[in-house]
Amino acid sequence: MKAKDKEKIAMEVQNILHMNTGDGDSSYACNSFLQETAMWKTLPVLRHTIKFMANNDIIFNTQCFKVADLGCSSSINSLLVASTIIDMVHDLCEETKHKSPQFEVCLNDLFGNDFNTIFKMLPEFYSNLKKKKKKKREHFGHCFVSATPGSFYRRLFPNKSLHLIHSMYALHWLSQVPEGIENNKSNIYMSKSSPPNVLEAYQKKFDTDFRKFLQMRSEELVKGGCMVLTFVGRSIADPTIDDCCIIWKLLAQSLHDILKEGLIQESDIKSFNMPYYNPCEDEVRNIIQNEGSFSLDMLNVFQVNWDPHDTDYISTKDFDVPSHIHGENAAKALRAVMEPLLTSHFGNSIIDILFDKFKKHVSLQLAKKKIRYYNIVVSLSRK
Repeated sequence: MKAKDKEKIAMEVQNILHMNTGDGDSSYACNSFLQETAMWKTLPVLRHTIKFMANNDIIFNTQCFKVADLGCSSSINSLLVASTIIDMVHDLCEETKHKSPQFEVCLNDLFGNDFNTIFKMLPEFYSNLKKKKKKKREHFGHCFVSATPGSFYRRLFPNKSLHLIHSMYALHWLSQVPEGIENNKSNIYMSKSSPPNVLEAYQKKFDTDFRKFLQMRSEELVKGGCMVLTFVGRSIADPTIDDCCIIWKLLAQSLHDILKEGLIQESDIKSFNMPYYNPCEDEVRNIIQNEGSFSLDMLNVFQVNWDPHDTDYISTKDFDVPSHIHGENAAKALRAVMEPLLTSHFGNSIIDILFDKFKKHVSLQLAKKKIRYYNIVVSLSRK
């Protein structure tokens, strides 16, 4: 990523951070930083996609450029995505001496998402856009932000109403836990000890869900409209490799630790499985090709450390920094994502104890071998 791009994103983060509603939760902060790091790494694909759309007159021939961010959550990064896309489009319009369009940004997540947190950030967000408009002394298109709650495995928008769809760290979440995996024993996800039917059920569920997602979005995008999608995936075909499964194995171990202390029942663990799937590149490519509505224009991969504050991508295990620091940060980042799901199944009384044990398991793992999240980002265009 270019230095000026990283600087621009960093400035946007600082602008938006102080819009937060005062939530000082460190788990939230770690997870937001993880998403921010991933977004930096997806910028080349996003820029490529916007230039592609400009070259095909998708941007310059519309008065209002409509963007949807699917699975936006309620973090600062939802507005960071919107701000980054608006900047890219405006810069491109300036370079080519075209008038910048207006922007409509539709934020999507499930009905239970805290959209009010985002809405409270909007006055400052609009104020920052206004400052940019004055600074550039050029026409800077107005931006209108709205929320569209609902599952993205169903229709969300009118036919041919969107130009660009963005989704980060959402599509590896399945619509529900795969059926028929009651024999997954003490695992909470796929593992090397899982029976073959469990692996097949997970693969089939992702195939069904992703196909449905593509079908729904193909009806909502204009012809030539694009999507930029980022998954947490895996590096090879084997669905039980460490880079996608070991973190869930460590969480399962932590659950068994508190089982031994009598804080939960064994039946609670046996009835809990993750509605989650890490696809490999070939799976993503094949589903896109077989579904047939989109052209795959670009596919990149990148890795992100479990601890989002860890910038060492060379070492194969923790040396210079005590591994317990990385373990604690990694546990905080996962807790921000997993706490609602775990609370709904096990109750909230065990959460602090669970993640205290989890961070110790993660620290031991990182001291032995440093495993990173493997990410896949794709750019698709509507045929």
